[in-house]
Amino acid sequence: MLKAPLHTSKPSPTRWFYRIYTLVYTIAIFALVYHHCCNLIHSPFTTVFLLIADLMLAFLWVTWQAFFLNPVFRQVFPENLAQMAKENEYPGLDLFICTADPFKEPPIGVVNTVLSVLAYDYPSEKLSIYLSDDGGSQLTLFAFMEAAKFARHWLPYCKKYNLMDRSPEVYFGSNPSFFPETSEIQEMYEILKSTVKKVIDRGTIDLDQINCDRTIKSFSKWTPGFTRHDHPAVIEVLLKNNIDKDVMGHYMPNLFYISREKNRNTPHHFKAGALNTLIRVSGVMTNAPIFLSLDCDMYSNDPKTPLRTLCHFLDPNVDPKLAFVQFPQRFHNINTNDTYGAEHVLETRACTVGMDGLGGTFFMGTGGFFRRKVLIENPKESQQIWNEPIQSKDVSTLAHHVASCTYEDNTKWGHEIGFRYGSLVEDIYTSFRLQCLGWKSVTCNPSRAAFLGNMPIALNDILAQNNRWYMGMLQTGLSKFSPMTYGIKFMNPLQALCYAHYHFRAFWSIPVIIYALVPQFALVNASSIFPKVSDPWFPLYVFLFIGAYVKDFLDYVMNGSTFKRWWNRQRMWLILGCSSYPFSIVDWLLTSLGMSTFEFNVTSKVSDSEISKRYEEGVFEFGVESPLLLSVNIVAVLNLFALMIGIKHVLINDGTFEELFVQLFITGFAVLNSWPLYEGMVLRSDKGKMPAKTTLKSVGVVLVIYLAFF
Repeated sequence: MLKAPLHTSKPSPTRWFYRIYTLVYTIAIFALVYHHCCNLIHSPFTTVFLLIADLMLAFLWVTWQAFFLNPVFRQVFPENLAQMAKENEYPGLDLFICTADPFKEPPIGVVNTVLSVLAYDYPSEKLSIYLSDDGGSQLTLFAFMEAAKFARHWLPYCKKYNLMDRSPEVYFGSNPSFFPETSEIQEMYEILKSTVKKVIDRGTIDLDQINCDRTIKSFSKWTPGFTRHDHPAVIEVLLKNNIDKDVMGHYMPNLFYISREKNRNTPHHFKAGALNTLIRVSGVMTNAPIFLSLDCDMYSNDPKTPLRTLCHFLDPNVDPKLAFVQFPQRFHNINTNDTYGAEHVLETRACTVGMDGLGGTFFMGTGGFFRRKVLIENPKESQQIWNEPIQSKDVSTLAHHVASCTYEDNTKWGHEIGFRYGSLVEDIYTSFRLQCLGWKSVTCNPSRAAFLGNMPIALNDILAQNNRWYMGMLQTGLSKFSPMTYGIKFMNPLQALCYAHYHFRAFWSIPVIIYALVPQFALVNASSIFPKVSDPWFPLYVFLFIGAYVKDFLDYVMNGSTFKRWWNRQRMWLILGCSSYPFSIVDWLLTSLGMSTFEFNVTSKVSDSEISKRYEEGVFEFGVESPLLLSVNIVAVLNLFALMIGIKHVLINDGTFEELFVQLFITGFAVLNSWPLYEGMVLRSDKGKMPAKTTLKSVGVVLVIYLAFF
């Protein structure tokens, strides 16, 4: 028996509070539905809309509460690993990092991510990094050839002084303690940055300035017919463990550059296809039993993260069906008050531990350590993923073969093997399918974040990103693999409800739009559609509103957030409900009807100094014309217009305040949340203000609505 545990788990004591709250609030919801049914006789038109809105709110509320009914907190003890295995007995670890566009994902940022994991506190001979460049850019390859040279100096420096920040950009940007080699290493890094930047700015590689024949040979693959959408497979070994050494004479980890073959006539399945290629290529070259999938902008913030992972995988008491260990996402570029609610506090902190107690959280697309066998074994029978024995061909030849664009033809890749195809959100879809097969996952949430990444800092980028996410969710949620039909049969029903919440979150737009329009239209007509203040049903509305908002606020505070951050997040819920969510429904519908093809667009990680400055000041960044911004603007202007007319009614007609109070409150609440929009339309003159055309269009639409209906 172990003298000390590798990890422990315990249920949260708050689960009983959440269960009681859920029961009480559920009774209140039934009372509200009963009230609506009674009102159908007197005012059927508006009541039907309100009933639809409240039923959808109730569904999403129920699925949200599932996260809080049995949360589990885990703790790991990497210092006890020595009881289980010596370092040379640790399992091999392959790390997969995907990039696709050197102009949207600056290579120097990706370089920092790769360098941070190359420097893991893990045996070098057990560590291999695979960089997938789905854009097939020679600029990216050049950047990593330069990074490999710098790594020979950087890795021994990190380990000699036991640095925690092993991303050079982060380390040198945080006023580090100076050691004898610090100035020299920093100068080398600045030269690396400058060299890569010049190449990116120039947009091409100058082969005349390269003296290495091997390097020139590597770039010779970029022929005139080579494009990002049509090119042969490129596999380059940048560092080889049993050959390349650092400046201290220690062997380096493996570092490979992979760009799979692409053909315009062959589907490539976006990131899921790239990851499956990495699974196959790494299976040929190193075949580690554990691999990590990591976003290219999410650098390591803790060099001991692999050891924390082993506390789960090497624990003799662990569930044999454990598929992956998920480290929650954290972000380093979130401003003080999290203007756009982009930190996703509850989703990454509360919901992950909540699902952990129900069978496991979902894969977040990054920060997940997988057992390789989980994704390459056929669920019905164990079989090799190769069509021929590995030993039958040269390793390089076989690696190129499995990276070809036709390798998956007539195979089960993407369906029963590897990351699953069929959704833009391959991450959550794959984990959902795995857990339906009986596999489990655990959340590892150390006090120091394992990884730190970037989030967009412009509103339109945030809206576009959410549009893509939830359109992908609908692809699964409204398919035969829906959590509400397929999932509920094969997994814990509460876990299926958690998945359902994400897959159907786009339908939050239905109650948001109804409550953003129907009460306002009635208010303009001075027509009451809610109980007046003295009505016996009025306290029910007060309880439902306060109960939901206070509980949500307490959840934020208990998870380490602040009032201002919570307020900004709830405001974004309203903005998303009028923009990204309804647009994702429309995109899904058009795609399903074959009237549109939704392409995966890489979110830009390029920073702009002016935009960054405004973001740090907490100012909304509009700047560009967009249908997403226009829809939000229309709702904001309409609510402001309705509030002014409603106040006019109250001032002119005595006794109407009590009858119109709820509508005035709803409209006023919408106006209060829309203040950054009004500010962007009228009060600002910087480049990030709301485009004048968007403002004029929104005002024009509201005027047309008023003239047509009132």
